[in-house]
Amino acid sequence: MDKLKIEQMECARIPTEFGEYRLCLYRNNQDEKDHLALVYGDVEGKNGVLVRVHSECFTGDVLGSRRCDCGEQLQQAMQRIAEAGSGVIVYLRQEGRGIGLLDKLRAYNLQDLGYDTVEANLALGHGADERDYSIAALILNDLGVRSARILTNNPEKIACLKASGFSVTERIALEGAVYDDNAYYLFTKAQRMNHLLDLVPLPVRAPHRNGNGKNGSHPSMAV
Repeated sequence: MDKLKIEQMECARIPTEFGEYRLCLYRNNQDEKDHLALVYGDVEGKNGVLVRVHSECFTGDVLGSRRCDCGEQLQQAMQRIAEAGSGVIVYLRQEGRGIGLLDKLRAYNLQDLGYDTVEANLALGHGADERDYSIAALILNDLGVRSARILTNNPEKIACLKASGFSVTERIALEGAVYDDNAYYLFTKAQRMNHLLDLVPLPVRAPHRNGNGKNGSHPSMAV
């Protein structure tokens, strides 16, 4: 396989409730996905730039679904970067931890039957997490970011960026609200995927549904 390469295709001004960003679209030689960078202020040649590497989540980012924490993390990142005066959100098109929207919906249905988010992905023939952050490192390099403080709860994301040769100087937690609909999902990420989350109390078993499709008992909770 050819060495991964990216090309910045176009950038445009994007005014938001958090201030004016610049949206840049990147293409690469490995897939046909349009990966994005949302840039606030001047980041070229800077160290310690505040960065969020965010994987696409249509249900959370667009619909505001409470089955995950993705949409809230994206909004928080935009606000924090604007408050900092500069920063970057790299938006990678790897829906459902890399399995795509169709299988993500299938995984949701399995979760409604009692599977956790890892078990559901595995049952569909996928890995627990199929995401790759190599393109994010190339995008940040292309933007001239020398080093970054990363907004994430996922240490594997930082490890992948560093393995790609990008300098990460600090991890900054980015935690959203815990709801009945995402509590067990967050618990699973903390317990099975090593995400650094402060969850008290914690659900100790998955919710399940009864035969008519209505919610059964909620997960029991333990400190």
